[in-house]
Amino acid sequence: MKALFKEVIQINTMADNKEKQRCANEFLVKLNAMEIPPYFNWTKEIFEEIHVKETPQKKALIWTNIESLEIQEYTYEELSIKGNKLLNYLQSQGVEKGNNMYMMNPILPETWFATLACIKGGIVAVPTATTMTQRELEFRFETYPPNVIMADEQSAELIDLALSEVSLTPKVKLVLGEKPGWTSYSQIDNESEQADAVQTKSSDLLFCFFTSGTTGLPKRVGHTAVSYPIGHLSTTIMLGITPDDIHNNLSAPGWAKWAWSSFFAPLNAGATTTGFCFQTLDGEQYLDALSRHKVTTFCGPPTAWRVFVNMNLESFDLSCLKQSMSAGEPLNPKMIEKWKEYTGTSIRDYYGQTECTAMIGNFSWMEEQMKAGSFGVPSPMYDVVLVDNEGNIIDTPRNVGHIVVRTDKWRALGLFKEYIGNPEKMTAVFVDHFYYTGDKAYFDEDGFWWFAGRADDVIKSSDYRIGPFEVESALLEHYAVSEAAVVGAPDPKRYQLVKAYVILSPTYEGNRDLALELFRHTIQILPKFKIPRIIEFVDEVPKTISGKIRRMQLRENEKNRQENDFSADIQEYFYWDFPELSSKIR
Repeated sequence: MKALFKEVIQINTMADNKEKQRCANEFLVKLNAMEIPPYFNWTKEIFEEIHVKETPQKKALIWTNIESLEIQEYTYEELSIKGNKLLNYLQSQGVEKGNNMYMMNPILPETWFATLACIKGGIVAVPTATTMTQRELEFRFETYPPNVIMADEQSAELIDLALSEVSLTPKVKLVLGEKPGWTSYSQIDNESEQADAVQTKSSDLLFCFFTSGTTGLPKRVGHTAVSYPIGHLSTTIMLGITPDDIHNNLSAPGWAKWAWSSFFAPLNAGATTTGFCFQTLDGEQYLDALSRHKVTTFCGPPTAWRVFVNMNLESFDLSCLKQSMSAGEPLNPKMIEKWKEYTGTSIRDYYGQTECTAMIGNFSWMEEQMKAGSFGVPSPMYDVVLVDNEGNIIDTPRNVGHIVVRTDKWRALGLFKEYIGNPEKMTAVFVDHFYYTGDKAYFDEDGFWWFAGRADDVIKSSDYRIGPFEVESALLEHYAVSEAAVVGAPDPKRYQLVKAYVILSPTYEGNRDLALELFRHTIQILPKFKIPRIIEFVDEVPKTISGKIRRMQLRENEKNRQENDFSADIQEYFYWDFPELSSKIR
């Protein structure tokens, strides 16, 4: 297995992009056909036997609080020791292979220590966002009772309330600080620096991610000792991280994206990873941290890019930046263009889910070929195709279909093992020989893929099906629009109408004249059936912590408003109320 990871490092350091592309494609195809060994432990076999053994004094983690400017740095050897000490303590408290460990804390070094310890000890890691409410924690604890919990002081208080409500007592409660009834994490320092690795089967579950619940109750996504470490070789190649890079990913540890881009992608490559801790995202502080720590590869969510491109980018020295990436939802082309103007790097979009690793994307060798707004091409690790509503493969360009992973030729290594405890959901998403992602897209004549939206987000208006992203993208091309969220509003005649929630850039105010201007603007860009019929100016829209728009909540708001004849003081404008437009037909 070590040879695979060394080969990826070699590929990513190639200077010739054509050769890099050829070798990467051959490598990912080879992964599909290779026989996986029955046992695999990434912490022992890759992290320790490659990186710790060969570059023990190399910087592995730079952590900083961007508000207080506190800095902590760890070499590969020091990171290994911290993980070993934690594992020794957990085992001394009766924690065994197959037990789980909830981690509910902000971006702190202990999350890296704990992830290493969990993998080495065969303990199922359960990242948990610090934004959880008590009820959400109760749901998680009832669904998947905790054996170990690690939390910061503030989260520990909420956890105690939830544990009391569901009458559960974990084996270990570790607090990053001090709290009665909890063990201070500082006690870990008394443990031995060496720890024995548990023999983990390649098929053993090692990660449990609760999804963000944008379309229903959170699901428990189970990944194995292989599907994440080896599966994320696709992510490591797609991001193009090399051992010389200083990588930053703007994601909270409570979600899968942290494991993708803050942990596996950089540590697979033997690079330096960074963690920037903050309470509320301040664009000035964050870009200053990127500059001070000379970050070379940076990955951020759409919500952060919207903040950054509206700032005075000339005031920051980002000359060390070589690559910029985004994941979550596609970015509008004008955002990509502005970032490149000031940094010289294009934001390369890519696509994946909690259930998989990087599946579709703009690989590092594609920066000069990529099309702004496209999320790239499929990774050879995955047999990705589009199908229509009847399950027939779509092989012609510009026809929107369901993004599915075909599994009859091979089962992609990065695909999750199961929705833990939910066979009904497994049956719903694995149909025939396809895994349905729940997203829709189309590809163009050059093979570039374009996101159309969640399958549940597609707006059905009369006989038309309309993807929200295309409408949002058109609105964002207007100079006054900072952000837009588009959903279908219930309508007795057309079933749904295209409604746009619009957040304006600073200095602009929502009014009738601006609404008229936006209607006219979209008419110039979109087919008539796709333009918004309703525009509402708002200060914000509901989002998940990873920056994804919670369209389900917006749809529910629309439904409740109409059912209850709710007439709040809102700035809402209807297309048919404007005689200045060419037609008032709904």
